[in-house]
Amino acid sequence: MAKTKDINTEKQILDAAKKVFQIKGMNGARMQEIADKAKINKAMLHYYYRSKDLLFEAVFKNAFALLAPQLNAILNDDSSIEEKVRNFTSNYISFIIKHPYLPTFIIQELNRNPEFILKMKDQKGFPNIEKFKKQVALEIKEGIIKPIKGEQLFINILALNIFPFVATPLVKAFANVDNKAFKQLMNDRKTEVADFIINSIKV
Repeated sequence: MAKTKDINTEKQILDAAKKVFQIKGMNGARMQEIADKAKINKAMLHYYYRSKDLLFEAVFKNAFALLAPQLNAILNDDSSIEEKVRNFTSNYISFIIKHPYLPTFIIQELNRNPEFILKMKDQKGFPNIEKFKKQVALEIKEGIIKPIKGEQLFINILALNIFPFVATPLVKAFANVDNKAFKQLMNDRKTEVADFIINSIKV
């Protein structure tokens, strides 16, 4: 019973910390505020996480761990480049619609502490684009797609999928849409982005 309670308490802390960090960032967040939101006292919070840095690291790792498998699975399966583009775009957009805080949270904190990602890079499950690059080179050689570096194609895919979520208020203002219309706009991009990228590289 104690073990279940400990797991639940830790989940409470991480959920509360995620909300506070999302709104206030690492520098603006306070441990007392996180403890209050988690409905525990500050001493209990420090029992689980001795410092704000350690708590933030746990929240960030959890956030990145939600996204990384989505990238890695598609990069390393045996589908064609066209299928990868379509699968990545559809899966990523569906996933981020459910977790809209993730892209902004991750990018904001990578800019704040770029060295942190270097620690995560060596961990199991971190996205690896080597197979993707070789596949791009092979499909170019076979005349399936136009010449393009695998890294550039990967960046194009990331950029076109991530930007609207990172710049949501800007996109909504330019497109003059409310939350409901924005969500539909993003759902439409599952095919729009994939078609745009595929049409740009197909021979």
